[in-house]
Amino acid sequence: MDASNDTEVPQNTSCENEPSAEATQQKSVKKKQSKLTRTAPANDDVEAPVRGMPKSGRMWKTSKERFAKVKKTIRGKRTKEERLAYRAEIKQIKELSQSIKDDKKRENEEKRLRREENARRRLENERKSEIVQIINNPAKLKRMRKKQLRMIEKRDISKLKVV
Repeated sequence: MDASNDTEVPQNTSCENEPSAEATQQKSVKKKQSKLTRTAPANDDVEAPVRGMPKSGRMWKTSKERFAKVKKTIRGKRTKEERLAYRAEIKQIKELSQSIKDDKKRENEEKRLRREENARRRLENERKSEIVQIINNPAKLKRMRKKQLRMIEKRDISKLKVV
């Protein structure tokens, strides 16, 4: 028994002098973490650069992202259901945008037709309300001044009701 006790005592003393495997592993992990924190600062700590007053004076305007950066793509494998749902959603969005475009086009066409109709009606009403004087004698035209000649317009008198 004494011999077995003698052998155990040196083993315990050697363990106290040398650190255990767990302790060395924890120290190495801490060192790695401290190295990582020193070399790469966290993104939360880094603030956006301070921007001065805009030249336009509109301080409420924010700087905008480039369109290429704004677009977010879905990475990785997707299931078939997800792909089908995505396609259905895209199709629905396209149909909606197409219907909106068609509505706009139809409204513009209606407005154009209405404008043309109003212009035609306005011209017709002007012609109806005109006071006309038929000039039979061409010598009268010779006596007229330039300004009066500019006011003269030719009309078809077959449709005109002469009193």
